[in-house]
Amino acid sequence: MPNLKEVRTRIESVNSTRQITSAMKMVAASKLRKAQNAITTMRPYAAKLRELMQNLSASLANTNQDKYTAIRPVENILIIPVTSNRGLCGAFNTNVIRYTARLISETFATQHAAGKVSMFCIGKKGEEFFRNRKYNLIGSDIHVFDQLNFSTVTPIAEKLMKLFEEEKFDKIIFVYNQFRNAGNQVLSEEQFLPIELPEQEDDFRQPDVEYIFEPDKQTIIEVLIPRILKMQVYKMLLDSFAAEHGARMIAMHKATDNASEMLKELKLSYNKARQAAITKEILEIVGGADALG
Repeated sequence: MPNLKEVRTRIESVNSTRQITSAMKMVAASKLRKAQNAITTMRPYAAKLRELMQNLSASLANTNQDKYTAIRPVENILIIPVTSNRGLCGAFNTNVIRYTARLISETFATQHAAGKVSMFCIGKKGEEFFRNRKYNLIGSDIHVFDQLNFSTVTPIAEKLMKLFEEEKFDKIIFVYNQFRNAGNQVLSEEQFLPIELPEQEDDFRQPDVEYIFEPDKQTIIEVLIPRILKMQVYKMLLDSFAAEHGARMIAMHKATDNASEMLKELKLSYNKARQAAITKEILEIVGGADALG
């Protein structure tokens, strides 16, 4: 039977933990609401821009006018895992890290063996994991989620576009959690560059889309496509940001429920130990009285 003082100490500890996890759950729920509104309003706009970018790029394919559709032999690869800066969000970070490590060791095993797979980590957890395991990191950004908006994402997108344009990398891939709802995040792998062209055999897509360019085609290409690419990066980070808060809210909800269940068991154990102690004292008193008699 456990000591009463030890059980009381554990009850106080678990109760304190439950208060913390309950508060973290409410904070995550509040942040999730704002992040969810941002990604749900952004998603249709980003999808339409992506479709426009693909159709426009398809019309420029093989014309050397669009530098972001250039398909080269895949030798140098850049992978961008998107994780969070803090833990306590279930398997959110672990899923991204494991998938990225498997992608490198299996899909791009040949390039990895030749030292031609590099990484740019967004988020502190992924940066710490891959740096400690001596992966080839060319950089990281752990502050973008402190104030996530289009202006803070733009420098990251511009850097990635410049690396591809200068032919330092032949393919750039994002690995991130896509937000579906508070309890469901979908691990996604998305090719950022080169731009993936639309499927011509798709019956629901017109193979040839004609646009009227104003002021001229080249100006539109130089301004519109880079801006859409930046918007795609912003959309992926918004997805990950909302997914993080959803995962943290669910994790803290489960932690609070587990703490409540543990408190019930500890209180039952405490009452049993207390009852046993009282019974022992009564038996000792009765035994002493009998001895005096």
